[in-house]
Amino acid sequence: MNKQRFINKFIAAFFLLVIIKVIGILAQLFHKSFWSVVGTLMLFIVIALIFFVVLLRLEDKEKEKSASGRTRKSGSGNAYVESSLFDRIRNTYEELAQKYITENDYRKAARVYINLLRDHYRGAKALEEGGWYSEAAVIYLKKLKNKPEAAHCYEKARQYRKAIDLYKELGQKEKVGDLYLEMNDRNHANAYYQMVVDDYVSNNQMVKGSLIYRKKMNLPDQAQEILLKGWEENRDAFNCLNNYFAQITDVEKLQEQIQELYYKTPSDRKIIYLEAMKHEFKKAPELHAATRTIAYEIIAEKIATHSEIVNELKHFNPKDEIILKDISRYKTGRNRILKGG
Repeated sequence: MNKQRFINKFIAAFFLLVIIKVIGILAQLFHKSFWSVVGTLMLFIVIALIFFVVLLRLEDKEKEKSASGRTRKSGSGNAYVESSLFDRIRNTYEELAQKYITENDYRKAARVYINLLRDHYRGAKALEEGGWYSEAAVIYLKKLKNKPEAAHCYEKARQYRKAIDLYKELGQKEKVGDLYLEMNDRNHANAYYQMVVDDYVSNNQMVKGSLIYRKKMNLPDQAQEILLKGWEENRDAFNCLNNYFAQITDVEKLQEQIQELYYKTPSDRKIIYLEAMKHEFKKAPELHAATRTIAYEIIAEKIATHSEIVNELKHFNPKDEIILKDISRYKTGRNRILKGG
């Protein structure tokens, strides 16, 4: 390093001497011929150039030695210093952003995250946390290409049109319906809710479809129809039947529906119907007689092929110890017959 400095100083001094010498040679024009002075000057210039080239080569070699020495001795050290410096700068920015958040100045915190830390996600989150929903939505959409988060922020900003456009692109039809409803646009809301229902029905999710009719569209009759359709077409049959009965609050009407649907129930779905009767039996004492009678009929019909069905009797006679003993005797006798066979 000292040698390099010496060379640099020597070159500077050399240039100064060259200038003085050139001035001295030119001064000879006052007492020597022109061509004599020019000859002397040209010779000096050639010598000076040669000397300068040598000095440059010497300087280059010294630089190469200096660079190679640093690489061998302190290459990793420089990398560590640079990394450490970067970490310190980053930590300073992090502390600054956190300070702004503590002071509830979320916009300044967002600027630090976005402009200094190049972290658009945390910048958007800071804006969202501070209630700057529109600004956050722009960052999510333009910088992060995150349409769900952008739509959510537009929704919180009550910019429903922008949110609806994004939710449409995302295929979130129910959300589109919800926002149209927020805008008091029932017609458009129901149009999108109906799309949701159709999707659920096509995927045999009849109960979910009925909930849209009931909760979002205020169409309880259509909700019952779709549940009945699911039961009749054996599409999630038990849940459809259970939910269908659950929506009938008048006990007399419920009893009528229980009996009416039972008479229409095909044989292959009677065990499912029996399962539903266990739930209906518990609802009200007025339903005990009807549900118990249906249960007895189904058990009698199926016991030959489904012997375990006899256990269901206890659900319709919870306090009848005689029934429990009869079930036990039946199972014991059947086991003896099977062993004897």
